[in-house]
Amino acid sequence: MPKGTKQKLKLYYLVKILMEETDDEHFLSMPEIIDKLSKYGVSADRKRIYDDMEALREVGYDIIMERNGRSSGYHIGSKKFELAELMLLVDAVQFSKFITPKKSNELIKKITGLASIFEASQLKRNVVVQGRVKAENEGIFYTVNDIHQAIRDNRRIEFEYLQWNLNKELVPRKEGLYEVSPWALTWDDENYYLIAFDAEAGRIKHYRVDKMRDVTISDKKRDGREYFEKLDLAAYSKKNFGMFSGDDEIVGIAFKDEFVGVIIDRFGTDISIRPYEEEGWSETRVSVSVSDQFFGWIFALGGSVRITSPSDVKERFKDEVQKILEYY
Repeated sequence: MPKGTKQKLKLYYLVKILMEETDDEHFLSMPEIIDKLSKYGVSADRKRIYDDMEALREVGYDIIMERNGRSSGYHIGSKKFELAELMLLVDAVQFSKFITPKKSNELIKKITGLASIFEASQLKRNVVVQGRVKAENEGIFYTVNDIHQAIRDNRRIEFEYLQWNLNKELVPRKEGLYEVSPWALTWDDENYYLIAFDAEAGRIKHYRVDKMRDVTISDKKRDGREYFEKLDLAAYSKKNFGMFSGDDEIVGIAFKDEFVGVIIDRFGTDISIRPYEEEGWSETRVSVSVSDQFFGWIFALGGSVRITSPSDVKERFKDEVQKILEYY
């Protein structure tokens, strides 16, 4: 690059140096800044750099000068992302099952690029992607993009839906393609799900995005708008345990008072809680998609939580427990 061109990029390099090599605990003196600019082929004197910093402040960069005795140091104050926010993003990527290990590492590298070199070292020490259960489908980001495109264009989609076989291979769940009307994407239990209307079944269904393959956007317009407009997506995710579907029922659940936090964490604060017939117990009634996963959740809580109604759900739970006992 010609020297004159590099000189024109002085502001860019100045921002790059300050963003990458300073933060609230790391400063650069003016001689250090001049030296680092020279390594990019940019020459500058103190006065011009002062003017450049003032220009950068006017467009929103929080450049701070602090004195330490007779010397001064410069650093970037507030940034677009604080270190704690970047750590949150790294953790979200790291522990998301639907993101493959390769893509996780790529995204985390990009996120650490938003921090100073000193902050980036703290982020990298927290990264332990290997060993986590992660998706195998490298094309998930293209799938998500196609789904969003179909939603924007009000079109249906077609795709293969996969499942694992005993050879640990992802194979089509059925012959032929699924055709649905996509309406939303949601994240549950570290997985990404498509919420869509299945016209053939006449109801809302959900699909794990990492199990979808070869998504194509149809020329057909979406249907099911009246169903989706009635759908409370938060409630839908809350009542489908692990996003496994079942028949919707209002279920009475009794629990020891010290387990109220478990109940609220699962069903939210808008539930009604009242005293139960036993001392130290309370009860609530919630809408649940009754499935094996719901029964598993009840079972895992031991004798501290029990189903009180309706009677057919209680009987189904007892039958499931009895089947399990017969295996042993």
